[in-house]
Amino acid sequence: MAIAYDTPAFQAGPRWNVARIAPALVSVAGLMLVFGVWWIAGFALEASSRLVAFRGFTIGPTLASFADLLTTGAAWHAAAPSLARIGQGLFWAFVIGAPVGLAIGSLRLLEALLRLPFQILRMVSPLAWMPIAVLLFASWDGAIIFLIAAAAIWPIVFSTAAGVRHIDPVWLAMANNLGGRRFAILRTVVIPAVARDILSGLRLALGVAWIVLVPAEYLGVTSGLGYAINDARDTLSYDRLAALVLLIGIIGFLIDALIAYAIHRTRWTPTT
Repeated sequence: MAIAYDTPAFQAGPRWNVARIAPALVSVAGLMLVFGVWWIAGFALEASSRLVAFRGFTIGPTLASFADLLTTGAAWHAAAPSLARIGQGLFWAFVIGAPVGLAIGSLRLLEALLRLPFQILRMVSPLAWMPIAVLLFASWDGAIIFLIAAAAIWPIVFSTAAGVRHIDPVWLAMANNLGGRRFAILRTVVIPAVARDILSGLRLALGVAWIVLVPAEYLGVTSGLGYAINDARDTLSYDRLAALVLLIGIIGFLIDALIAYAIHRTRWTPTT
Protein backbone atom coordinates (compact mmCIF):
# COMPACT_ATOMS: atom_id res chain seq x y z
CA MET A 1 0.00 0.00 0.00
CA ALA A 2 1.44 3.37 -1.00
CA ILE A 3 1.91 6.01 1.68
CA ALA A 4 0.86 9.56 0.83
CA TYR A 5 3.69 11.60 2.35
CA ASP A 6 2.11 14.89 1.34
CA THR A 7 -1.07 14.42 3.37
CA PRO A 8 -1.76 16.89 6.23
CA ALA A 9 -1.90 14.04 8.74
CA PHE A 10 1.65 12.96 7.86
CA GLN A 11 3.04 16.48 7.84
CA ALA A 12 1.43 17.55 11.12
CA GLY A 13 3.73 15.41 13.28
CA PRO A 14 7.12 16.74 12.07
CA ARG A 15 5.86 20.32 11.96
CA TRP A 16 4.55 20.04 15.51
CA ASN A 17 7.91 18.64 16.68
CA VAL A 18 9.88 21.37 14.94
CA ALA A 19 7.61 24.03 16.45
CA ARG A 20 8.31 22.59 19.90
CA ILE A 21 12.02 21.90 19.53
CA ALA A 22 13.23 24.91 17.51
CA PRO A 23 12.65 27.59 20.21
CA ALA A 24 14.43 25.41 22.79
CA LEU A 25 17.39 24.91 20.44
CA VAL A 26 17.60 28.64 19.78
CA SER A 27 17.54 29.35 23.52
CA VAL A 28 20.31 26.81 24.15
CA ALA A 29 22.34 28.29 21.30
CA GLY A 30 21.97 31.77 22.81
CA LEU A 31 23.10 30.45 26.19
CA MET A 32 26.11 28.77 24.61
CA LEU A 33 26.95 32.05 22.86
CA VAL A 34 26.99 33.89 26.19
CA PHE A 35 29.18 31.21 27.75
CA GLY A 36 31.50 31.43 24.73
CA VAL A 37 31.88 35.19 25.09
CA TRP A 38 32.45 34.72 28.82
CA TRP A 39 35.13 32.09 28.14
CA ILE A 40 36.91 34.35 25.62
CA ALA A 41 36.72 37.33 28.00
CA GLY A 42 38.46 35.16 30.60
CA PHE A 43 41.57 35.06 28.42
CA ALA A 44 41.66 38.86 28.40
CA LEU A 45 41.44 38.96 32.20
CA GLU A 46 44.22 36.42 32.62
CA ALA A 47 46.44 38.07 30.00
CA SER A 48 46.28 41.55 31.55
CA SER A 49 48.55 42.10 34.53
CA ARG A 50 46.31 44.98 35.63
CA LEU A 51 43.18 42.77 35.70
CA VAL A 52 44.72 39.50 36.87
CA ALA A 53 43.24 40.00 40.36
CA PHE A 54 39.78 39.60 38.80
CA ARG A 55 40.45 36.20 37.24
CA GLY A 56 37.94 34.76 39.70
CA PHE A 57 35.28 36.14 37.34
CA THR A 58 36.38 33.77 34.58
CA ILE A 59 34.16 30.84 33.71
CA GLY A 60 36.26 28.08 35.27
CA PRO A 61 36.57 29.44 38.84
CA THR A 62 32.98 30.71 38.74
CA LEU A 63 31.50 27.32 37.81
CA ALA A 64 33.72 25.58 40.38
CA SER A 65 32.52 27.98 43.08
CA PHE A 66 28.92 27.56 41.90
CA ALA A 67 29.21 23.79 42.24
CA ASP A 68 30.64 24.31 45.73
CA LEU A 69 27.64 26.50 46.66
CA LEU A 70 25.28 23.73 45.61
CA THR A 71 27.10 20.78 47.17
CA THR A 72 27.75 22.44 50.54
CA GLY A 73 24.23 23.83 50.89
CA ALA A 74 25.54 27.40 50.98
CA ALA A 75 23.30 28.27 48.01
CA TRP A 76 20.14 27.41 49.92
CA HIS A 77 21.48 29.04 53.10
CA ALA A 78 21.96 32.32 51.20
CA ALA A 79 18.81 32.09 49.05
CA ALA A 80 16.23 31.06 51.68
CA PRO A 81 16.13 34.41 53.58
CA SER A 82 16.01 36.33 50.30
CA LEU A 83 13.15 34.19 48.98
CA ALA A 84 11.24 34.76 52.23
CA ARG A 85 11.68 38.54 51.91
CA ILE A 86 10.72 38.52 48.23
CA GLY A 87 7.65 36.43 48.99
CA GLN A 88 6.47 38.73 51.76
CA GLY A 89 7.18 41.88 49.75
CA LEU A 90 5.28 40.57 46.72
CA PHE A 91 2.45 39.41 48.96
CA TRP A 92 1.91 42.90 50.39
CA ALA A 93 2.32 44.50 46.96
CA PHE A 94 -0.36 42.16 45.62
CA VAL A 95 -2.73 42.56 48.57
CA ILE A 96 -2.58 46.36 48.26
CA GLY A 97 -1.94 46.80 44.55
CA ALA A 98 -4.59 44.49 43.04
CA PRO A 99 -7.58 46.06 44.86
CA VAL A 100 -6.27 49.56 44.15
CA GLY A 101 -5.88 48.65 40.47
CA LEU A 102 -9.42 47.23 40.36
CA ALA A 103 -10.77 50.42 41.92
CA ILE A 104 -8.85 52.73 39.60
CA GLY A 105 -9.86 50.75 36.52
CA SER A 106 -13.53 50.71 37.55
CA LEU A 107 -13.98 54.31 38.76
CA ARG A 108 -13.01 57.02 36.28
CA LEU A 109 -13.16 59.76 38.90
CA LEU A 110 -10.77 57.87 41.18
CA GLU A 111 -8.42 57.29 38.25
CA ALA A 112 -8.40 60.99 37.41
CA LEU A 113 -7.80 61.85 41.06
CA LEU A 114 -4.88 59.47 41.59
CA ARG A 115 -3.21 59.43 38.18
CA LEU A 116 -0.79 62.32 38.80
CA PRO A 117 0.31 61.43 42.37
CA PHE A 118 0.73 57.77 41.44
CA GLN A 119 2.82 58.61 38.37
CA ILE A 120 5.08 60.82 40.49
CA LEU A 121 5.47 58.18 43.21
CA ARG A 122 6.14 55.50 40.61
CA MET A 123 9.17 57.44 39.38
CA VAL A 124 10.80 57.54 42.82
CA SER A 125 13.46 54.88 43.25
CA PRO A 126 12.40 52.39 45.93
CA LEU A 127 15.86 52.68 47.48
CA ALA A 128 15.16 56.37 48.09
CA TRP A 129 12.71 55.23 50.77
CA MET A 130 15.48 53.41 52.63
CA PRO A 131 16.01 56.05 55.40
CA ILE A 132 12.26 56.22 55.99
CA ALA A 133 11.99 52.42 56.05
CA VAL A 134 14.72 52.17 58.66
CA LEU A 135 12.86 54.65 60.87
CA LEU A 136 9.44 53.06 60.35
CA PHE A 137 10.30 49.44 61.08
CA ALA A 138 11.84 47.95 64.19
CA SER A 139 13.67 45.21 62.28
CA TRP A 140 15.89 45.23 59.22
CA ASP A 141 13.74 42.50 57.68
CA GLY A 142 10.68 44.73 57.93
CA ALA A 143 12.52 47.58 56.22
CA ILE A 144 13.66 45.33 53.37
CA ILE A 145 10.17 43.89 52.87
CA PHE A 146 8.79 47.43 52.74
CA LEU A 147 11.32 48.42 50.06
CA ILE A 148 10.47 45.35 47.98
CA ALA A 149 6.74 46.05 48.29
CA ALA A 150 7.30 49.72 47.37
CA ALA A 151 9.08 48.59 44.22
CA ALA A 152 6.62 45.86 43.27
CA ILE A 153 3.30 47.56 43.85
CA TRP A 154 3.23 49.83 40.80
CA PRO A 155 3.35 47.19 38.04
CA ILE A 156 0.50 45.36 39.76
CA VAL A 157 -1.60 48.52 40.17
CA PHE A 158 -1.23 49.75 36.59
CA SER A 159 -1.48 46.33 34.93
CA THR A 160 -4.66 45.51 36.87
CA ALA A 161 -6.21 48.90 36.10
CA ALA A 162 -5.41 48.52 32.40
CA GLY A 163 -6.99 45.05 32.41
CA VAL A 164 -10.21 46.37 33.92
CA ARG A 165 -10.43 49.15 31.33
CA HIS A 166 -10.10 46.62 28.51
CA ILE A 167 -12.90 44.32 29.66
CA ASP A 168 -15.50 43.91 26.91
CA PRO A 169 -18.41 46.21 27.90
CA VAL A 170 -20.83 43.60 26.56
CA TRP A 171 -19.87 41.24 29.41
CA LEU A 172 -20.65 43.89 32.02
CA ALA A 173 -23.89 44.85 30.29
CA MET A 174 -25.02 41.22 30.23
CA ALA A 175 -24.20 40.83 33.92
CA ASN A 176 -26.20 43.97 34.75
CA ASN A 177 -29.14 42.85 32.62
CA LEU A 178 -29.18 39.54 34.46
CA GLY A 179 -29.55 41.41 37.74
CA GLY A 180 -26.01 41.07 39.00
CA ARG A 181 -25.02 43.23 41.94
CA ARG A 182 -21.79 45.24 41.92
CA PHE A 183 -19.77 42.85 44.10
CA ALA A 184 -21.20 39.79 42.34
CA ILE A 185 -20.11 41.22 38.97
CA LEU A 186 -16.70 42.03 40.42
CA ARG A 187 -16.29 38.47 41.69
CA THR A 188 -17.71 36.58 38.71
CA VAL A 189 -16.77 38.79 35.76
CA VAL A 190 -14.18 41.47 36.51
CA ILE A 191 -11.65 39.52 38.58
CA PRO A 192 -11.63 36.41 36.33
CA ALA A 193 -11.38 38.65 33.25
CA VAL A 194 -8.33 40.53 34.56
CA ALA A 195 -6.59 37.53 36.17
CA ARG A 196 -4.01 37.39 33.38
CA ASP A 197 -3.36 41.12 33.68
CA ILE A 198 -2.87 40.78 37.44
CA LEU A 199 -0.43 37.91 36.92
CA SER A 200 1.37 39.90 34.20
CA GLY A 201 1.74 42.78 36.65
CA LEU A 202 3.02 40.33 39.26
CA ARG A 203 5.58 39.05 36.76
CA LEU A 204 6.82 42.58 36.10
CA ALA A 205 6.80 43.24 39.85
CA LEU A 206 8.99 40.19 40.42
CA GLY A 207 11.65 41.56 38.07
CA VAL A 208 11.70 44.93 39.82
CA ALA A 209 11.67 43.37 43.30
CA TRP A 210 14.47 40.96 42.42
CA ILE A 211 16.64 43.91 41.32
CA VAL A 212 15.88 45.88 44.50
CA LEU A 213 16.54 42.87 46.76
CA VAL A 214 20.34 42.81 46.57
CA PRO A 215 21.06 46.47 47.43
CA ALA A 216 18.27 46.37 50.04
CA GLU A 217 20.06 43.47 51.74
CA TYR A 218 23.13 45.69 52.13
CA LEU A 219 21.25 46.99 55.18
CA GLY A 220 21.98 45.58 58.62
CA VAL A 221 20.99 41.97 57.88
CA THR A 222 23.50 39.14 58.10
CA SER A 223 21.75 36.76 55.71
CA GLY A 224 20.50 36.64 52.16
CA LEU A 225 21.95 36.84 48.68
CA GLY A 226 22.72 40.55 48.93
CA TYR A 227 24.63 40.03 52.17
CA ALA A 228 26.52 37.09 50.62
CA ILE A 229 27.53 39.20 47.62
CA ASN A 230 28.66 42.05 49.87
CA ASP A 231 30.68 39.62 51.97
CA ALA A 232 32.30 38.06 48.89
CA ARG A 233 33.24 41.53 47.63
CA ASP A 234 34.77 42.54 50.97
CA THR A 235 36.83 39.34 51.14
CA LEU A 236 37.85 39.66 47.44
CA SER A 237 36.32 36.24 46.71
CA TYR A 238 35.46 37.14 43.14
CA ASP A 239 34.80 33.56 42.07
CA ARG A 240 32.19 33.24 44.82
CA LEU A 241 30.75 36.65 43.93
CA ALA A 242 30.34 35.63 40.30
CA ALA A 243 28.80 32.30 41.37
CA LEU A 244 26.27 34.16 43.55
CA VAL A 245 25.36 36.42 40.63
CA LEU A 246 24.79 33.30 38.53
CA LEU A 247 22.65 31.81 41.32
CA ILE A 248 20.53 34.98 41.52
CA GLY A 249 19.93 34.86 37.78
CA ILE A 250 18.92 31.19 37.80
CA ILE A 251 16.53 31.55 40.77
CA GLY A 252 14.94 34.65 39.25
CA PHE A 253 14.52 32.85 35.92
CA LEU A 254 12.82 29.86 37.56
CA ILE A 255 10.35 32.01 39.51
CA ASP A 256 9.60 34.06 36.40
CA ALA A 257 9.01 30.85 34.44
CA LEU A 258 6.48 29.68 37.05
CA ILE A 259 4.52 32.93 36.79
CA ALA A 260 4.72 32.82 32.98
CA TYR A 261 3.30 29.29 33.08
CA ALA A 262 0.46 30.47 35.33
CA ILE A 263 -0.28 33.31 32.87
CA HIS A 264 -0.33 30.83 30.00
CA ARG A 265 -2.75 28.58 31.85
CA THR A 266 -5.09 31.43 32.87
CA ARG A 267 -7.79 31.89 30.26
CA TRP A 268 -11.36 32.95 30.91
CA THR A 269 -14.43 33.73 28.87
CA PRO A 270 -17.89 34.34 30.30
CA THR A 271 -20.25 31.40 30.17
CA THR A 272 -23.72 31.83 28.75
